[in-house]
Amino acid sequence: MSLPHAILTALLEKPSSGLELTRRFDRSIGYFWSATHQQIYRELGKLEKAGHIRALPSVQPTRGQKKEYEVLPAGREELAAWTARPEDPKTVRDPLLLRLRASAVVGGAGMTQELVRHLELHRAQLADYETIEERDFPPERRITHEDRLRHVVLRAGIELETFWTKWLTDTLAELSPGPDRPPSRGDASGRPTS
Repeated sequence: MSLPHAILTALLEKPSSGLELTRRFDRSIGYFWSATHQQIYRELGKLEKAGHIRALPSVQPTRGQKKEYEVLPAGREELAAWTARPEDPKTVRDPLLLRLRASAVVGGAGMTQELVRHLELHRAQLADYETIEERDFPPERRITHEDRLRHVVLRAGIELETFWTKWLTDTLAELSPGPDRPPSRGDASGRPTS
């Protein structure tokens, strides 16, 4: 997904100002596509220049007034074309996985605490998603196709967080010293000892 398409989607759901978009990214869209407010404002300018969106007319002078944007037909067409294009799955690029691999080379001091921290963060995110699902998507409210599409996006988040909590729990168990496992090798700096 690209930021322009995320913005077009959000604006089609509800015309918004840049500030409102930023808040919406923080609350919902940001769960699966994050962007800073600078990136959002920069992209709004590009989308407006490309003729995909326009600022809604304001009844008050625009100086100091926030602009609200709506999607134009060309923007809707671009979003529809983008959703219809095939796209290959993306490779997972999580720095934690690379850091674990690097720890195998240079030692892993502090990695256990980092794994525990990540586990706590993923458990908290999973709880948030489950709360949203219970509140916003009970079975009786999944009536329209659009409702079901929004729900399956949330389910993807729930399944990913479920995966991460299980994987981190299993990884911590695998890496903990046990009666049949030698303790990890490394000095206080985390470098392997010879």
